[in-house]
Amino acid sequence: MMDGTLPNDIEKIVEADRAHVWHHLTQHKPFETGEPRIIVEGRGMRVWDQHGKEHIDAVSGGVWTVNVGYGRERIANAVRDQLIKLNYFAGSAGSVPGAQFSEKLISKMPGMSRVYYTNSGSEANEKAFKMVRQIAHKRHGGKKYKILYRDRDYHGSTIGAMSCGGQDERNAQYGPFAPGFVRVPHCLEYRAQWDLSGEEYGQRAADAIEEVILAEGPDTVGALCLEPVTAGGGVITPPPGYWPRVQEICRKYDILLHIDEVVCGVGRTGTHWFGYQHYGVEPDFVTMAKGVASGYAAIACCVTNEKVFEMFKDDVTDPLDYFRDISTFGGCTAGPAAALENMAIIEEEGLLENTTLMGDYMMDQLRALQDKHKVIGEVRGKGLFLGAELVADRDTKEPVPEKQAQAVVADCMAQGVVIGVTNRSIPGFNNTLCYSPALIATRDDIDQIVEATDKALAKVFG
Repeated sequence: MMDGTLPNDIEKIVEADRAHVWHHLTQHKPFETGEPRIIVEGRGMRVWDQHGKEHIDAVSGGVWTVNVGYGRERIANAVRDQLIKLNYFAGSAGSVPGAQFSEKLISKMPGMSRVYYTNSGSEANEKAFKMVRQIAHKRHGGKKYKILYRDRDYHGSTIGAMSCGGQDERNAQYGPFAPGFVRVPHCLEYRAQWDLSGEEYGQRAADAIEEVILAEGPDTVGALCLEPVTAGGGVITPPPGYWPRVQEICRKYDILLHIDEVVCGVGRTGTHWFGYQHYGVEPDFVTMAKGVASGYAAIACCVTNEKVFEMFKDDVTDPLDYFRDISTFGGCTAGPAAALENMAIIEEEGLLENTTLMGDYMMDQLRALQDKHKVIGEVRGKGLFLGAELVADRDTKEPVPEKQAQAVVADCMAQGVVIGVTNRSIPGFNNTLCYSPALIATRDDIDQIVEATDKALAKVFG
């Protein structure tokens, strides 16, 4: 093994995993006769499994998380030093790294002002939902409680977050869900719902949100929750004209705008720290998790503007007036300590700029593959967050069977390249290959990823 683990030791680890670990998003029946995959070590863009096989990781830890790459000793050292000094105190009090990171984070988010620490993206979104509901009771007699969410968007795996989830296959068999969440149409122009294009399509997709608001009653709608770029629902970049109209609609009907940056946040889309900043949007809530500390410690944040914060301290004599909520592990100090170093690395190494340059390069390379392979219907994305939708027929846009899309992923894995695919998300549309290499990616890394995809497409589709 790369780390010196003896073969006998790794066999025991594999058996312990097979016997006791319940893996995420995994059917375990094959493990009765085969081995689960164990990732033993990571360095930079590469990871090694229990057999010592090297893989280039094009999905940053499998789920768009390890933004600055593996093996960052300075982050590990910062976490170690902080844990020795103070590992935890409940979020009802502050901590040194908590204060320092909040200041650093807010400096990257003009218009935002307050950071509420939690331990996961699902939980960060839950906090925003609770704030919306409490505001409805405090300011609107409980009536303005509905939260709109978009078809194909994903906001987490709790029952509350799934109630706000636009991925029907991911939600299947987990209902009934919480009331008061209402779906609006997606904005994927490739799967057009209206006979328009470009900015006209973007504005029409936003107008569809207004139609839902009017049908529900504007006085009942408290918030709109959207991903800036839809992630697991197919890597969907918004069409031009969409976001300005969305902002206009929210202001028109006094609806709070909640942007879920769990995937897009902290550099993934390039140029800016957050996805929404590409579009001139001024949100009321911004939630984030994965890339905040690149997976070196668990941390998530629900960030609000001062307008929202001020609503929770109107009347000190009212015992119900403040946000009566706590996240146990939101009090861990390792998260903000790691996040400070993570952000410093992105700044010092110019990774926002690298993400923009390498994202453009990867987009060009994937579009060259599209010219070569008719099975690629569309390539889309922003920064180092890209998708290639596979279709059986370009004219009809019929999706390829998901087993074929999964076969492409499996072949890439056999070549030593880890890519992703939309998974148990949209019924009949789990057909988009997903790429999100670390922000440190080089042209050589991207060439290897694209070359593996090229070979896999040729093998699976001929």
